[in-house]
Amino acid sequence: MVRIGIEIEYLPGVEDPEAINIEKNLKVLGFKTVDRVTIKKFYEIEVSDSDRTPEKTAQKLAEKLLANKIIQKYNIRKVDQVR
Repeated sequence: MVRIGIEIEYLPGVEDPEAINIEKNLKVLGFKTVDRVTIKKFYEIEVSDSDRTPEKTAQKLAEKLLANKIIQKYNIRKVDQVR
């Protein structure tokens, strides 16, 4: 099996309400030096060895299900081999 990582984050200029809320709460808790919080989601997908193009399969997964291309971007990388 091949393990593929898909990282998804908001595009620049798109507000992330969860990150904004965390920033505000950090300030309330006294973490005044925290300037910015960014949240990224990371999916780890195991693809069978019979798939000759696992990165392409991961790209299709990201585009059709995991990422909203209007407000998010994604990055795909091979994590490692699984045996």
